Amino acid sequence: MQAMVFEGAQVVLPDGIERVSVRVEDGRIVALDGPADGAQRIDARGRMLAPALVDIHGDAFERQLMPRPGVFVPTDVAILETDRQLAGNGIATAYHALTFSWEPGLRSTERGRELLRRLTALAPRLAAENRVQLRWETFCFEAQPVLAEALAGPLTPSMAFNDHTSMAMLAPEVPLQERPFDLAPDYPVTDLADPEFRRKMAARAERSNVSADAYMSLLERIWARRPQVAAAIEDVSRHARAAGAAMLSHDDSQPETRAFYRGHGARISEFPMNERVTRAAREAGDWIVFGAPNVLRGGSHIGAASPSAADMVERGLCDILASDYFYPAMLSAVARLHAERRAPLHALWKLVSANPAAASGLSDRGEIAVGRRADLVLLDWPDGAAPKPELTLRAGRVAHRTGGRAVAGGVSDR
Repeated sequence: MQAMVFEGAQVVLPDGIERVSVRVEDGRIVALDGPADGAQRIDARGRMLAPALVDIHGDAFERQLMPRPGVFVPTDVAILETDRQLAGNGIATAYHALTFSWEPGLRSTERGRELLRRLTALAPRLAAENRVQLRWETFCFEAQPVLAEALAGPLTPSMAFNDHTSMAMLAPEVPLQERPFDLAPDYPVTDLADPEFRRKMAARAERSNVSADAYMSLLERIWARRPQVAAAIEDVSRHARAAGAAMLSHDDSQPETRAFYRGHGARISEFPMNERVTRAAREAGDWIVFGAPNVLRGGSHIGAASPSAADMVERGLCDILASDYFYPAMLSAVARLHAERRAPLHALWKLVSANPAAASGLSDRGEIAVGRRADLVLLDWPDGAAPKPELTLRAGRVAHRTGGRAVAGGVSDR
């Protein structure tokens, strides 16, 4: 690869924003305000140069796999389209939140195994670094051999503990955001014969492409596994610790829940459901993740009782913003937080780059600093307008490029 030097851009550095030149060579950042000898010079005046984004949790790929309910497209087509969306939104590293569930259909263990296999096969053709978050439903014992195999793979995945089974079984009078610790012996359970519960489960049955009666029968059999769930969590967390995988717990609703998963090595609280849990995570030194769409939309899609991610950022109770279900939300969330003056821009940028990289154990990226991997995004970002990625680099190679003025004349991807 020919060396390149970005000149004239406003550069997002760890401690502020400055107009400095950035030299990239052999996939690394080798100099700030250094010589341009022998390098391709990129006129980046009027543009912003920032670390490329690191997405710690994104499941928007599911819409490529199943664009309509029950309608699946070939896995390779879905992966390649997802990869284009990642790079086009300035994301150079992505952890796909790949669910391993006892439910048939989109989130089944079989489909998860297939996606893992195809991601590995397609890796040389992908623009972004497509990693996997093993989003494990804790009642899905069948997935444990697949998880162990994935943890031994070439790109260490992260491990997320999910319990949507207990959430589904929660008595309706208990708010979801305040539900007890999922493994509590006195956990309040719904009446399986309740018509409203059966209607809700019918929608899940449709997603799983089975009849409502078949889904209810399956749910009852799975719920009977509850006494063995704690042992399964211990087994999976042991494999994850041995692999050095970052671990997350999902939708924590009680400090007891956070403490339980922290005790198993999960130091990332993903989408905590109330401020009480968020503060407990902060006091323990855990990483705290909220969804970027929460910021973009001005609130959570599951209701006003959930924390406002923007408020959590401003109060120092959010370390990371994830794309969740919409890849463009990461960049757009930073733009909105910046417009609302929630924090300085260089600090906001850490929510989508340096912090998710550090939490995931990726010490080679996430900042514009000498020696770091050249994962960069060049933005056309006029005052008051939405930012547009013109160029995304992954390890110094072009992952995405448009015909914007700053990159006219070409940037080689070889």
